[in-house]
Amino acid sequence: MKTDTILITGATGTVGSELVRALANRGATVRAGVHSVIKGDRLKHLNPEVQLVELAFERPETLVPAFTGVDRVFLITPFSPEQVAVARQLIDAAKAAGVKQVVKLSALGAEAEPGIQLGRWHREAEQYLAQSGLSYAIVRPSSFMQNFITYHADGIRQQGAIYLPLGQGRLSYIDAQDIAAAAAAILLDDPIRHHGRAYPLTGSEALSTDEVARIIGQAAGRDVRYVDLPEDAARQGMQGAPQWLVDAMMELNAIGKAGYAATVAPDLERLTGRPARTFAEFAQDHRTAFAAA
Repeated sequence: MKTDTILITGATGTVGSELVRALANRGATVRAGVHSVIKGDRLKHLNPEVQLVELAFERPETLVPAFTGVDRVFLITPFSPEQVAVARQLIDAAKAAGVKQVVKLSALGAEAEPGIQLGRWHREAEQYLAQSGLSYAIVRPSSFMQNFITYHADGIRQQGAIYLPLGQGRLSYIDAQDIAAAAAAILLDDPIRHHGRAYPLTGSEALSTDEVARIIGQAAGRDVRYVDLPEDAARQGMQGAPQWLVDAMMELNAIGKAGYAATVAPDLERLTGRPARTFAEFAQDHRTAFAAA
């Protein structure tokens, strides 16, 4: 029996690569949209049956071949000021190709008004998708546990410290594996069951950064401390980054510090049938990333 072909845009990213793995492991026909087929070759190591297709947002001519023959799409857009335009472009391509379901990766709290800039970008793209006439669903995850590898592993390895302006704010961090598991559950189900739904996805606990540092230290067998940065110092630490990025990250940190990212939602367990992975499980799995340099 023919299975639906599922296109994942941004397939080499944190969530995209985990979703490629999750879907391929369940026997789905996966098409991985990558900026460069050569750079995306590592996805073939996850499963040799994965189809690689060039999908470059700045080259619209790549969209028609990428979407041709696709039944469902998991929509990941780049974190940039152009992400709404990119989302519109991809949604239009999905509609033109006759795709029967689009599942969009958004962010926890994107529906809040007026919200922060990152949320407003996601909300605008969500609204465009809702008005497209396509069957759709939205997943809104909290902050990724993997961010502590992507952005903080060097500081942890070299200095035994995590530098963030989060005060004692608690965040319900989620493992990208769980986001992928929830997305896979939607994409492999009847689209009618999920049409128009938005799912907040979080971990099962809200942790302070002091607690995160302690958990990472226990997993890595070393002392790790949290340094609560003043806002000015945090901005200085991002010197050289585009101003839009600095402002967006400071807004995101501010809502975390204020306690607005501590929500623990039941949707992940309802979709997957299992509880969210704990931060301790994540830290143990990735303990070598935090080992002393």
